[in-house]
Amino acid sequence: MSDVTGEPRHDGWTGNMTGRFAEEVGGIVRDELRAARDHVIGAVRPAGLGVALLATAGGCLVLGAGAASTTVLRMLETFLPRRLATAGLTAGYLAGALVLGRLGLQQLRAAGGASAWLADEVSDMVSTTANRVVPAGAEAARDAVNRQG
Repeated sequence: MSDVTGEPRHDGWTGNMTGRFAEEVGGIVRDELRAARDHVIGAVRPAGLGVALLATAGGCLVLGAGAASTTVLRMLETFLPRRLATAGLTAGYLAGALVLGRLGLQQLRAAGGASAWLADEVSDMVSTTANRVVPAGAEAARDAVNRQG
């Protein structure tokens, strides 16, 4: 240790007990933070790889859905005109999206709280978008029919 005057000992410690306590506590805290950091890094690395793998799987799913859609369209084109097959498949996708979307909104509203608020916001956004898209689509379809006729 040191003498009563606070002069340093041979090992660098001073006689100030508060300073010594602070240094010891600081060392313990640094050791614990280092251990916690190592633990978090050890836990995050596998999770990061898992997230990357899930994202890649999602990309493969989208590509698979596109390939399946192309296959269905080609099958429909064997007995329907190309435009009718495309329109039928598109209508089927839109009907599926409408049904699944309504079910999802019902589930969100049933959950209440922030989920219900989110459902209302999504519903408002979809309505606003549909009110813009449907008239534009109808006008484009009329123009296409008029050009052919």
